[in-house]
Amino acid sequence: MRSRSRAAMIVALSVAACAGVVSAPAYAAAAPGGSPGSSLKWHPCTAEGSAPGSECATLPVPLDYRKPSGATVDIAVSRLRSERPRARRGALLLIPGGPGGSGVRELARQGEKVREATKGAYDVVSFDPRGVGGSTAADCGVDETDRRMVGFRAWPGPGGDISEGVARARRVAEACDRNGGAVLRSLTTRNEARDIESFRKALGEKKLSAVGTSYGTYAGAVYAQMFPERTDRWVLDSSGDPDPSRVVRGWLANMAQGAEDAFPDFARWAADPARGKDRLAGRAEDVRPMFLAMAAELDRKPRTFKDTGRPLTGNLLRQVMQLSLYGSERYPDLATLMLAVRNSSGSAPLTVAEPLTEPLSQRDVAVFAGIVCNDVAWPRDVASYERAVAADRARHPLTAGMPATITPCAFWKDEPAEKPTRITSRGPSNILMVQNLRDPATPYAGALKMREALGDRARLVTVDAGGHGVWLDTGNACSDRAVSDFLVSGKRPADGTAC
Repeated sequence: MRSRSRAAMIVALSVAACAGVVSAPAYAAAAPGGSPGSSLKWHPCTAEGSAPGSECATLPVPLDYRKPSGATVDIAVSRLRSERPRARRGALLLIPGGPGGSGVRELARQGEKVREATKGAYDVVSFDPRGVGGSTAADCGVDETDRRMVGFRAWPGPGGDISEGVARARRVAEACDRNGGAVLRSLTTRNEARDIESFRKALGEKKLSAVGTSYGTYAGAVYAQMFPERTDRWVLDSSGDPDPSRVVRGWLANMAQGAEDAFPDFARWAADPARGKDRLAGRAEDVRPMFLAMAAELDRKPRTFKDTGRPLTGNLLRQVMQLSLYGSERYPDLATLMLAVRNSSGSAPLTVAEPLTEPLSQRDVAVFAGIVCNDVAWPRDVASYERAVAADRARHPLTAGMPATITPCAFWKDEPAEKPTRITSRGPSNILMVQNLRDPATPYAGALKMREALGDRARLVTVDAGGHGVWLDTGNACSDRAVSDFLVSGKRPADGTAC
Protein backbone atom coordinates (compact mmCIF):
# COMPACT_ATOMS: atom_id res chain seq x y z
CA MET A 1 0.00 0.00 0.00
CA ARG A 2 2.72 2.29 0.71
CA SER A 3 4.46 2.00 -0.69
CA ARG A 4 8.14 2.60 -2.06
CA SER A 5 3.89 4.48 -4.63
CA ARG A 6 2.10 6.51 -7.84
CA ALA A 7 -2.34 13.05 -19.76
CA ALA A 8 -4.08 11.99 -22.67
CA MET A 9 -7.13 10.02 -22.70
CA ILE A 10 -8.85 7.09 -23.93
CA VAL A 11 -8.91 7.56 -27.68
CA ALA A 12 -12.27 6.16 -28.57
CA LEU A 13 -15.03 3.94 -27.29
CA SER A 14 -13.84 1.21 -29.63
CA VAL A 15 -10.46 1.14 -27.84
CA ALA A 16 -12.21 1.04 -24.46
CA ALA A 17 -14.36 -1.86 -25.59
CA CYS A 18 -11.28 -3.69 -26.87
CA ALA A 19 -9.69 -3.12 -23.47
CA GLY A 20 -12.56 -4.86 -21.75
CA VAL A 21 -14.24 -1.73 -20.39
CA VAL A 22 -17.98 -1.36 -20.78
CA SER A 23 -20.34 1.55 -20.23
CA ALA A 24 -17.47 4.00 -19.75
CA PRO A 25 -17.98 7.63 -20.78
CA ALA A 26 -16.29 8.79 -23.96
CA TYR A 27 -13.08 10.78 -23.63
CA ALA A 28 -11.76 12.90 -26.46
CA ALA A 29 -8.14 12.63 -27.55
CA ALA A 30 -6.10 15.72 -26.85
CA ALA A 31 -2.50 16.61 -26.25
CA PRO A 32 -2.06 19.11 -23.44
CA GLY A 33 -0.22 22.27 -24.33
CA GLY A 34 -0.19 21.62 -28.07
CA SER A 35 -0.24 18.96 -30.74
CA PRO A 36 0.98 15.38 -30.13
CA GLY A 37 4.74 15.27 -29.81
CA SER A 38 5.05 18.80 -28.40
CA SER A 39 8.21 19.36 -26.38
CA LEU A 40 8.45 19.79 -22.65
CA LYS A 41 10.46 22.71 -21.31
CA TRP A 42 13.20 20.84 -19.48
CA HIS A 43 15.46 22.52 -16.95
CA PRO A 44 17.98 21.22 -14.40
CA CYS A 45 16.25 19.79 -11.32
CA THR A 46 16.96 21.94 -8.30
CA ALA A 47 14.93 20.28 -5.54
CA GLU A 48 16.85 18.81 -2.63
CA GLY A 49 17.73 15.19 -3.30
CA SER A 50 17.46 15.47 -7.10
CA ALA A 51 19.61 13.06 -9.08
CA PRO A 52 22.77 14.71 -10.43
CA GLY A 53 22.23 15.58 -14.07
CA SER A 54 18.48 15.09 -13.94
CA GLU A 55 16.07 17.45 -15.68
CA CYS A 56 12.60 18.53 -14.61
CA ALA A 57 9.56 19.97 -16.36
CA THR A 58 5.88 20.63 -15.82
CA LEU A 59 3.22 18.93 -17.91
CA PRO A 60 -0.29 20.47 -17.88
CA VAL A 61 -3.02 17.87 -18.33
CA PRO A 62 -6.82 18.12 -18.34
CA LEU A 63 -8.42 18.08 -14.91
CA ASP A 64 -11.29 16.19 -16.55
CA TYR A 65 -10.52 14.33 -19.75
CA ARG A 66 -14.13 14.63 -20.81
CA LYS A 67 -13.43 18.36 -21.04
CA PRO A 68 -10.00 18.48 -22.73
CA SER A 69 -10.19 22.24 -23.29
CA GLY A 70 -11.21 22.97 -19.71
CA ALA A 71 -9.27 23.38 -16.49
CA THR A 72 -5.86 21.74 -16.15
CA VAL A 73 -3.66 20.34 -13.42
CA ASP A 74 0.14 20.29 -13.46
CA ILE A 75 2.13 17.06 -13.45
CA ALA A 76 5.77 17.28 -12.32
CA VAL A 77 8.00 15.13 -14.54
CA SER A 78 11.70 14.36 -14.54
CA ARG A 79 14.26 12.48 -16.59
CA LEU A 80 17.83 11.23 -16.70
CA ARG A 81 18.91 11.22 -20.31
CA SER A 82 20.80 8.27 -21.75
CA GLU A 83 24.52 8.79 -21.47
CA ARG A 84 24.96 6.66 -24.64
CA PRO A 85 22.88 8.34 -27.38
CA ARG A 86 23.79 5.71 -29.98
CA ALA A 87 22.47 2.94 -27.72
CA ARG A 88 19.25 4.80 -26.89
CA ARG A 89 16.08 3.03 -27.95
CA GLY A 90 13.42 5.08 -26.16
CA ALA A 91 12.12 6.25 -22.81
CA LEU A 92 11.75 4.01 -19.75
CA LEU A 93 9.05 5.19 -17.35
CA LEU A 94 9.28 4.45 -13.62
CA ILE A 95 5.67 4.22 -12.38
CA PRO A 96 5.59 4.97 -8.64
CA GLY A 97 3.79 2.95 -6.00
CA GLY A 98 1.43 4.09 -3.31
CA PRO A 99 -1.14 5.28 -4.19
CA GLY A 100 0.65 8.52 -3.46
CA GLY A 101 4.28 7.69 -4.23
CA SER A 102 6.52 10.27 -5.91
CA GLY A 103 8.10 9.19 -9.18
CA VAL A 104 10.36 12.24 -9.16
CA ARG A 105 11.80 11.06 -5.85
CA GLU A 106 12.01 7.49 -7.15
CA LEU A 107 14.01 8.70 -10.13
CA ALA A 108 16.38 10.47 -7.77
CA ARG A 109 16.71 7.29 -5.69
CA GLN A 110 16.99 4.70 -8.44
CA GLY A 111 17.55 6.53 -11.70
CA GLU A 112 21.30 6.11 -11.92
CA LYS A 113 21.06 2.41 -11.04
CA VAL A 114 18.37 1.96 -13.69
CA ARG A 115 20.39 3.80 -16.31
CA GLU A 116 23.41 1.63 -15.52
CA ALA A 117 21.40 -1.62 -15.52
CA THR A 118 19.89 -0.80 -18.91
CA LYS A 119 23.25 0.17 -20.48
CA GLY A 120 22.13 3.54 -21.75
CA ALA A 121 19.24 2.07 -23.75
CA TYR A 122 16.78 4.61 -22.35
CA ASP A 123 16.14 8.05 -21.10
CA VAL A 124 14.84 7.15 -17.64
CA VAL A 125 11.75 9.24 -16.88
CA SER A 126 9.16 9.49 -14.14
CA PHE A 127 6.45 11.75 -12.75
CA ASP A 128 4.57 12.77 -9.64
CA PRO A 129 0.96 11.64 -10.13
CA ARG A 130 -1.68 14.36 -9.81
CA GLY A 131 -2.00 15.39 -6.19
CA VAL A 132 1.52 14.20 -5.30
CA GLY A 133 4.82 15.98 -4.67
CA GLY A 134 5.52 18.71 -7.21
CA SER A 135 2.24 18.19 -9.07
CA THR A 136 -0.96 20.09 -8.36
CA ALA A 137 -1.72 19.35 -4.72
CA ALA A 138 -4.57 17.35 -3.28
CA ASP A 139 -5.68 18.27 0.22
CA CYS A 140 -8.61 17.13 2.35
CA GLY A 141 -7.83 19.28 5.38
CA VAL A 142 -7.81 16.30 7.73
CA ASP A 143 -6.97 16.93 11.38
CA GLU A 144 -3.50 15.86 12.46
CA THR A 145 -4.81 13.28 14.92
CA ASP A 146 -6.63 11.52 12.09
CA ARG A 147 -3.49 11.52 9.94
CA ARG A 148 -1.37 9.46 12.34
CA MET A 149 -0.64 6.15 10.67
CA VAL A 150 -1.96 3.85 13.38
CA GLY A 151 -5.25 5.76 13.28
CA PHE A 152 -5.49 6.33 9.54
CA ARG A 153 -4.84 2.63 8.99
CA ALA A 154 -7.74 2.08 11.44
CA TRP A 155 -6.30 -0.75 13.50
CA PRO A 156 -9.19 -2.25 15.49
CA GLY A 157 -9.20 -1.76 19.23
CA PRO A 158 -8.60 -4.57 21.72
CA GLY A 159 -11.02 -7.39 21.07
CA GLY A 160 -11.69 -6.16 17.52
CA ASP A 161 -13.77 -3.08 18.31
CA ILE A 162 -13.94 -0.80 15.23
CA SER A 163 -16.05 2.02 16.66
CA GLU A 164 -13.10 4.43 16.83
CA GLY A 165 -12.15 3.55 13.25
CA VAL A 166 -15.72 4.12 12.10
CA ALA A 167 -15.77 7.60 13.62
CA ARG A 168 -12.39 8.48 12.11
CA ALA A 169 -13.34 7.13 8.67
CA ARG A 170 -16.49 9.26 8.73
CA ARG A 171 -14.51 12.38 9.71
CA VAL A 172 -11.95 11.86 6.93
CA ALA A 173 -14.65 11.28 4.31
CA GLU A 174 -16.50 14.41 5.41
CA ALA A 175 -13.29 16.48 5.36
CA CYS A 176 -12.50 15.27 1.84
CA ASP A 177 -16.02 16.13 0.72
CA ARG A 178 -15.73 19.65 2.18
CA ASN A 179 -12.20 20.44 1.10
CA GLY A 180 -11.05 18.09 -1.65
CA GLY A 181 -12.78 19.73 -4.60
CA ALA A 182 -12.39 18.78 -8.24
CA VAL A 183 -8.75 17.73 -7.89
CA LEU A 184 -9.65 15.08 -5.32
CA ARG A 185 -12.53 13.84 -7.46
CA SER A 186 -10.16 13.48 -10.43
CA LEU A 187 -7.84 11.08 -8.61
CA THR A 188 -8.31 7.67 -10.24
CA THR A 189 -6.05 5.03 -11.67
CA ARG A 190 -7.63 5.47 -15.09
CA ASN A 191 -6.78 9.18 -15.00
CA GLU A 192 -3.23 8.29 -14.00
CA ALA A 193 -3.05 6.07 -17.10
CA ARG A 194 -4.33 8.97 -19.21
CA ASP A 195 -1.73 11.24 -17.64
CA ILE A 196 0.97 8.71 -18.57
CA GLU A 197 -0.33 8.72 -22.13
CA SER A 198 -0.10 12.51 -22.19
CA PHE A 199 3.45 12.26 -20.90
CA ARG A 200 4.29 9.86 -23.74
CA LYS A 201 2.92 12.32 -26.28
CA ALA A 202 4.79 15.23 -24.74
CA LEU A 203 7.99 13.20 -24.86
CA GLY A 204 7.42 12.58 -28.56
CA GLU A 205 7.74 8.81 -28.13
CA LYS A 206 5.72 6.41 -30.28
CA LYS A 207 5.83 3.86 -27.46
CA LEU A 208 6.91 3.72 -23.84
CA SER A 209 8.73 1.05 -21.87
CA ALA A 210 8.00 1.01 -18.15
CA VAL A 211 8.72 -0.50 -14.76
CA GLY A 212 5.81 -0.26 -12.34
CA THR A 213 6.31 -1.22 -8.71
CA SER A 214 3.63 -2.06 -6.12
CA TYR A 215 0.56 0.10 -6.88
CA GLY A 216 2.51 1.15 -9.97
CA THR A 217 1.98 -2.36 -11.33
CA TYR A 218 -1.77 -1.79 -11.32
CA ALA A 219 -1.43 1.66 -12.89
CA GLY A 220 0.89 0.09 -15.45
CA ALA A 221 -1.51 -2.76 -16.15
CA VAL A 222 -4.40 -0.31 -16.57
CA TYR A 223 -2.32 1.75 -19.01
CA ALA A 224 -1.42 -1.41 -20.94
CA GLN A 225 -5.13 -2.26 -21.10
CA MET A 226 -6.23 1.20 -22.21
CA PHE A 227 -3.34 1.92 -24.58
CA PRO A 228 -1.90 -1.50 -25.51
CA GLU A 229 -0.46 -0.29 -28.81
CA ARG A 230 1.67 2.29 -26.94
CA THR A 231 3.52 -0.23 -24.77
CA ASP A 232 6.98 -1.48 -25.68
CA ARG A 233 8.74 -3.45 -22.91
CA TRP A 234 6.61 -3.56 -19.79
CA VAL A 235 7.69 -4.72 -16.31
CA LEU A 236 5.35 -5.25 -13.35
CA ASP A 237 7.34 -5.60 -10.12
CA SER A 238 5.33 -6.76 -7.06
CA SER A 239 1.75 -7.00 -8.30
CA GLY A 240 -1.60 -7.22 -6.55
CA ASP A 241 -4.81 -8.94 -7.54
CA PRO A 242 -6.47 -6.76 -10.23
CA ASP A 243 -10.00 -8.01 -9.44
CA PRO A 244 -12.13 -5.07 -10.68
CA SER A 245 -14.86 -5.70 -8.12
CA ARG A 246 -12.48 -4.99 -5.21
CA VAL A 247 -9.30 -3.29 -6.45
CA VAL A 248 -7.59 -1.62 -3.45
CA ARG A 249 -10.04 -3.16 -0.98
CA GLY A 250 -8.72 -6.52 -2.08
CA TRP A 251 -5.09 -5.42 -1.82
CA LEU A 252 -5.62 -4.20 1.74
CA ALA A 253 -7.34 -7.44 2.71
CA ASN A 254 -4.52 -9.49 1.19
CA MET A 255 -1.95 -7.76 3.39
CA ALA A 256 -3.06 -10.03 6.24
CA GLN A 257 -1.78 -13.06 4.36
CA GLY A 258 1.25 -11.07 3.24
CA ALA A 259 2.31 -10.53 6.86
CA GLU A 260 1.84 -14.23 7.59
CA ASP A 261 4.00 -15.11 4.56
CA ALA A 262 6.80 -12.69 5.46
CA PHE A 263 7.00 -12.92 9.26
CA PRO A 264 8.97 -16.21 9.31
CA ASP A 265 11.86 -14.44 7.54
CA PHE A 266 11.97 -11.88 10.35
CA ALA A 267 11.72 -14.66 12.93
CA ARG A 268 14.73 -16.49 11.50
CA TRP A 269 16.71 -13.25 11.47
CA ALA A 270 15.70 -12.37 15.02
CA ALA A 271 16.68 -15.81 16.36
CA ASP A 272 20.00 -15.97 14.51
CA PRO A 273 22.90 -16.40 16.97
CA ALA A 274 24.68 -13.68 14.98
CA ARG A 275 22.33 -11.19 16.67
CA GLY A 276 24.30 -11.76 19.90
CA LYS A 277 22.79 -9.97 22.88
CA ASP A 278 20.10 -8.54 20.59
CA ARG A 279 18.77 -11.99 19.74
CA LEU A 280 15.06 -12.12 20.45
CA ALA A 281 14.71 -15.88 20.96
CA GLY A 282 16.71 -19.09 20.85
CA ARG A 283 14.52 -20.55 18.10
CA ALA A 284 12.79 -18.92 15.15
CA GLU A 285 9.51 -20.63 16.02
CA ASP A 286 9.44 -18.83 19.38
CA VAL A 287 9.44 -15.33 17.88
CA ARG A 288 5.86 -15.34 16.61
CA PRO A 289 4.23 -16.32 19.95
CA MET A 290 6.48 -13.79 21.67
CA PHE A 291 5.28 -11.04 19.35
CA LEU A 292 1.60 -12.00 19.72
CA ALA A 293 1.84 -12.17 23.52
CA MET A 294 3.66 -8.84 23.67
CA ALA A 295 1.08 -7.11 21.45
CA ALA A 296 -1.79 -8.53 23.53
CA GLU A 297 -0.15 -7.36 26.75
CA LEU A 298 0.32 -3.87 25.30
CA ASP A 299 -3.37 -3.89 24.34
CA ARG A 300 -4.19 -4.43 28.01
CA LYS A 301 -1.49 -2.21 29.46
CA PRO A 302 0.31 0.19 27.09
CA ARG A 303 3.84 1.27 27.97
CA THR A 304 5.14 4.84 27.79
CA PHE A 305 7.97 6.28 25.72
CA LYS A 306 10.31 8.36 27.86
CA ASP A 307 11.13 10.77 25.03
CA THR A 308 7.55 11.76 24.17
CA GLY A 309 5.37 10.53 27.02
CA ARG A 310 3.07 8.89 24.48
CA PRO A 311 1.97 5.25 24.73
CA LEU A 312 3.32 2.17 23.03
CA THR A 313 0.12 0.26 22.29
CA GLY A 314 -0.32 -3.17 20.83
CA ASN A 315 -1.41 -1.59 17.58
CA LEU A 316 1.68 0.62 17.33
CA LEU A 317 3.80 -2.51 17.77
CA ARG A 318 1.76 -4.25 15.06
CA GLN A 319 2.15 -1.29 12.71
CA VAL A 320 5.92 -1.28 13.18
CA MET A 321 5.90 -5.02 12.52
CA GLN A 322 3.92 -4.67 9.32
CA LEU A 323 6.24 -1.96 7.96
CA SER A 324 9.38 -3.80 9.08
CA LEU A 325 8.53 -6.77 6.87
CA TYR A 326 8.98 -4.64 3.73
CA GLY A 327 12.72 -5.38 3.74
CA SER A 328 15.34 -6.99 5.98
CA GLU A 329 17.03 -3.60 6.43
CA ARG A 330 13.95 -2.66 8.47
CA TYR A 331 13.98 -5.71 10.75
CA PRO A 332 15.94 -3.84 13.46
CA ASP A 333 13.04 -1.37 13.81
CA LEU A 334 10.79 -4.11 15.18
CA ALA A 335 13.48 -6.01 17.03
CA THR A 336 14.67 -2.88 18.86
CA LEU A 337 11.15 -2.12 20.04
CA MET A 338 10.50 -5.68 21.19
CA LEU A 339 13.81 -5.83 23.03
CA ALA A 340 13.04 -2.55 24.79
CA VAL A 341 9.74 -3.94 26.05
CA ARG A 342 11.20 -7.30 27.02
CA ASN A 343 14.25 -5.90 28.81
CA SER A 344 12.57 -3.07 30.74
CA SER A 345 11.20 -3.59 34.20
CA GLY A 346 7.58 -3.24 35.18
CA SER A 347 5.94 -0.10 33.87
CA ALA A 348 9.14 1.95 33.60
CA PRO A 349 9.18 4.34 30.63
CA LEU A 350 10.85 2.94 27.53
CA THR A 351 14.15 4.61 26.65
CA VAL A 352 13.91 3.61 22.97
CA ALA A 353 12.79 6.38 20.59
CA GLU A 354 9.11 6.41 19.71
CA PRO A 355 8.59 5.32 16.07
CA LEU A 356 6.14 6.80 13.55
CA THR A 357 5.86 10.12 15.35
CA GLU A 358 5.14 12.22 12.27
CA PRO A 359 1.59 12.27 10.92
CA LEU A 360 0.98 11.47 7.29
CA SER A 361 0.97 14.59 5.12
CA GLN A 362 -2.24 16.11 3.85
CA ARG A 363 -1.24 15.06 0.33
CA ASP A 364 -0.57 11.46 1.37
CA VAL A 365 -3.96 11.19 3.01
CA ALA A 366 -5.85 12.89 0.20
CA VAL A 367 -4.22 10.96 -2.66
CA PHE A 368 -4.51 7.61 -0.96
CA ALA A 369 -8.12 8.15 0.06
CA GLY A 370 -9.00 9.69 -3.30
CA ILE A 371 -7.77 6.84 -5.46
CA VAL A 372 -8.86 4.09 -3.09
CA CYS A 373 -12.38 5.50 -2.85
CA ASN A 374 -12.79 6.85 -6.39
CA ASP A 375 -11.67 3.71 -8.20
CA VAL A 376 -14.45 1.42 -6.94
CA ALA A 377 -17.51 1.57 -4.67
CA TRP A 378 -17.01 0.12 -1.19
CA PRO A 379 -19.65 -1.48 1.08
CA ARG A 380 -21.45 1.04 3.27
CA ASP A 381 -22.80 -1.35 5.91
CA VAL A 382 -20.72 -0.92 9.07
CA ALA A 383 -21.80 -4.32 10.35
CA SER A 384 -20.18 -6.00 7.33
CA TYR A 385 -16.81 -4.59 8.40
CA GLU A 386 -17.33 -5.77 11.97
CA ARG A 387 -17.91 -9.29 10.69
CA ALA A 388 -14.93 -9.10 8.34
CA VAL A 389 -12.63 -7.90 11.11
CA ALA A 390 -13.71 -10.68 13.46
CA ALA A 391 -13.06 -13.34 10.82
CA ASP A 392 -9.74 -11.82 9.79
CA ARG A 393 -8.49 -11.59 13.38
CA ALA A 394 -9.13 -15.30 13.79
CA ARG A 395 -7.39 -16.25 10.54
CA HIS A 396 -4.50 -13.80 10.70
CA PRO A 397 -3.70 -12.79 14.29
CA LEU A 398 -0.50 -10.94 13.34
CA THR A 399 -2.45 -8.08 11.77
CA ALA A 400 -5.39 -8.27 14.21
CA GLY A 401 -8.10 -7.41 11.65
CA MET A 402 -6.60 -4.16 10.28
CA PRO A 403 -6.55 -5.25 6.61
CA ALA A 404 -10.30 -5.95 6.71
CA THR A 405 -11.44 -2.92 8.66
CA ILE A 406 -13.41 0.13 7.60
CA THR A 407 -11.97 3.02 5.58
CA PRO A 408 -13.26 6.48 4.62
CA CYS A 409 -14.61 4.86 1.43
CA ALA A 410 -17.56 3.50 3.42
CA PHE A 411 -18.73 7.12 3.83
CA TRP A 412 -17.47 8.55 0.53
CA LYS A 413 -19.91 11.07 -0.94
CA ASP A 414 -19.21 10.54 -4.65
CA GLU A 415 -19.83 7.36 -6.61
CA PRO A 416 -17.01 6.25 -8.96
CA ALA A 417 -17.17 8.18 -12.24
CA GLU A 418 -16.13 5.08 -14.19
CA LYS A 419 -16.12 1.35 -13.77
CA PRO A 420 -12.73 -0.11 -12.81
CA THR A 421 -10.62 -1.50 -15.62
CA ARG A 422 -10.77 -5.23 -16.16
CA ILE A 423 -7.27 -6.49 -16.94
CA THR A 424 -7.39 -9.03 -19.77
CA SER A 425 -5.17 -10.99 -22.14
CA ARG A 426 -5.97 -8.68 -25.06
CA GLY A 427 -2.83 -6.93 -26.22
CA PRO A 428 0.80 -7.56 -27.16
CA SER A 429 2.80 -10.23 -25.36
CA ASN A 430 5.38 -7.86 -23.94
CA ILE A 431 4.94 -7.95 -20.15
CA LEU A 432 7.41 -9.39 -17.62
CA MET A 433 6.28 -9.85 -14.02
CA VAL A 434 8.71 -10.32 -11.11
CA GLN A 435 7.50 -11.25 -7.66
CA ASN A 436 8.91 -12.22 -4.27
CA LEU A 437 7.40 -15.37 -2.78
CA ARG A 438 7.00 -13.74 0.63
CA ASP A 439 5.90 -10.17 -0.08
CA PRO A 440 4.13 -8.55 2.91
CA ALA A 441 2.28 -5.90 0.88
CA THR A 442 1.43 -7.61 -2.42
CA PRO A 443 1.45 -11.31 -1.55
CA TYR A 444 2.31 -13.95 -4.11
CA ALA A 445 -1.25 -15.26 -4.32
CA GLY A 446 -2.43 -11.85 -5.56
CA ALA A 447 0.35 -11.68 -8.15
CA LEU A 448 -0.79 -15.03 -9.51
CA LYS A 449 -4.20 -13.44 -10.08
CA MET A 450 -2.56 -10.66 -12.12
CA ARG A 451 -0.62 -13.28 -14.07
CA GLU A 452 -3.84 -15.20 -14.75
CA ALA A 453 -5.66 -12.06 -15.90
CA LEU A 454 -2.91 -11.12 -18.35
CA GLY A 455 -2.79 -14.59 -19.90
CA ASP A 456 -0.36 -14.92 -22.81
CA ARG A 457 0.61 -11.27 -22.55
CA ALA A 458 2.85 -11.92 -19.52
CA ARG A 459 5.57 -14.12 -18.13
CA LEU A 460 6.35 -14.45 -14.42
CA VAL A 461 9.68 -14.70 -12.64
CA THR A 462 9.34 -15.88 -9.04
CA VAL A 463 11.98 -14.91 -6.48
CA ASP A 464 12.55 -16.99 -3.35
CA ALA A 465 12.73 -13.98 -1.05
CA GLY A 466 10.76 -11.83 1.34
CA GLY A 467 10.28 -8.09 1.21
CA HIS A 468 8.43 -5.73 -1.10
CA GLY A 469 10.05 -4.86 -4.43
CA VAL A 470 12.38 -6.96 -6.57
CA TRP A 471 14.39 -5.32 -9.37
CA LEU A 472 17.51 -3.56 -8.08
CA ASP A 473 16.12 -3.83 -4.54
CA THR A 474 16.73 -7.33 -3.16
CA GLY A 475 20.23 -7.97 -4.49
CA ASN A 476 19.02 -11.10 -6.28
CA ALA A 477 21.30 -11.35 -9.33
CA CYS A 478 18.98 -13.78 -11.13
CA SER A 479 15.90 -11.55 -11.06
CA ASP A 480 17.91 -8.37 -11.67
CA ARG A 481 19.44 -9.97 -14.76
CA ALA A 482 16.05 -11.21 -16.03
CA VAL A 483 14.54 -7.72 -15.90
CA SER A 484 17.60 -5.87 -17.18
CA ASP A 485 18.11 -8.27 -20.09
CA PHE A 486 14.46 -7.95 -21.09
CA LEU A 487 14.61 -4.16 -21.06
CA VAL A 488 17.84 -4.11 -23.09
CA SER A 489 17.32 -7.00 -25.53
CA GLY A 490 13.57 -7.63 -25.44
CA LYS A 491 14.16 -11.27 -24.55
CA ARG A 492 12.00 -12.58 -21.72
CA PRO A 493 12.90 -15.61 -19.61
CA ALA A 494 10.67 -18.65 -19.76
CA ASP A 495 7.40 -18.35 -17.89
CA GLY A 496 7.68 -19.83 -14.42
CA THR A 497 11.38 -19.03 -14.07
CA ALA A 498 12.44 -19.31 -10.43
CA CYS A 499 15.23 -17.25 -8.88
